[in-house]
Amino acid sequence: MSTENLSQNPEQPPRKPRVAVVFGGRSSEHGISVVTAGAVLSAIDRTKYDVLPIGITQDGRWALTADEPERMAIVDRRQPSVEQLAESGEGGVVLPVDPADREVVYNAPGSVPKALGEVDVVFPMLHGPYGEDGTLQGLLELSGIPYVGSGVLASAVGQDKDYMKRVFTSFGLKVGPYVVIRPREWQQDESAARKKIVDFAGEHGWPLFVKPARAGSSFGITKVDDLSGLDEAIEEAQRHDPKIIVEALLRGREIECGVLEFEDGPRASVPAEIPPVQSHAFYDFEAKYIDAADGIVPAPLTEEQTAEIRRLAVEAFEAASCEGLVRADFFLTEDGEFVINEINTMPGFTPISMYPRMWRETGIGYPELVDRLIQAALRRSTGLR
Repeated sequence: MSTENLSQNPEQPPRKPRVAVVFGGRSSEHGISVVTAGAVLSAIDRTKYDVLPIGITQDGRWALTADEPERMAIVDRRQPSVEQLAESGEGGVVLPVDPADREVVYNAPGSVPKALGEVDVVFPMLHGPYGEDGTLQGLLELSGIPYVGSGVLASAVGQDKDYMKRVFTSFGLKVGPYVVIRPREWQQDESAARKKIVDFAGEHGWPLFVKPARAGSSFGITKVDDLSGLDEAIEEAQRHDPKIIVEALLRGREIECGVLEFEDGPRASVPAEIPPVQSHAFYDFEAKYIDAADGIVPAPLTEEQTAEIRRLAVEAFEAASCEGLVRADFFLTEDGEFVINEINTMPGFTPISMYPRMWRETGIGYPELVDRLIQAALRRSTGLR
């Protein structure tokens, strides 16, 4: 579908495509999702698109929210929430269940359902589980509504660091050493599961990074310098996800690259480097969003290294069957080799986030980036493709 398909009859002017910006959600990344949505709402060209903001509360209710981006910012280190923005504490937005009907409805207790109009495309600014992991994408596929970003499979792969690394390895991309502890392993024999990590440390050395396998924005990640900190790190990771992944330290530089879907296929941005953050043990949530650690854009690489990481970023995008956008994160090791750490199918997308910054340096500003993502979604159909 494209913008040109939206005229109802020759006597009426073509209506503008309607974009539902969906944000918030049930994951620990709720607040930064609200911040991201505020930036997108500010950037969408209102002369070109109609906009419907829909927030998902932390308990999963789909709420109508005010279209007030200025209220969707971090203030005094406090993150905003959908609960603060919801027009009502009751009722919910309901998507159509018939793919032939894109009419969105608002249901409130004791009231007649209110039609909110048709939605042509959804811009899901959700991070983490219940939004970025394929669950929302599956719902939108069932509803027959096009959406920005990757489909069900790529979203699920991009969320699960275990299977993401398996996919990359099968396509010949190099990943660092890691070990995964699944919930059942921990439940059946906790001492054996712990020993698995200790043995991994014995093989690859300390420090290790203990992470939730399916979380983002660096939530729940602990750098563990020795055995004494392991149990606390495991407990912290399991607060976010019962499945955890433990990674060996890779000594080198952190390099990121953005991938964007164009009409003729995906292209990579100039890369960026994330330098060590002196006040943080690693590039954690506060370094990314609260203290706004400065990345170096473009990364100081040779022409050959820049060309190589751009090639590898597109390769990772294709390996996971991604669509729309991806941020691919690599380590440039001391021996000059690029090792992929992860991809993010809905990366941080505030104007200060690395993905928009890399594309701005490549020649595409924030409003144009938002527009290109909407247009890419409008060009695609739902279903098998």
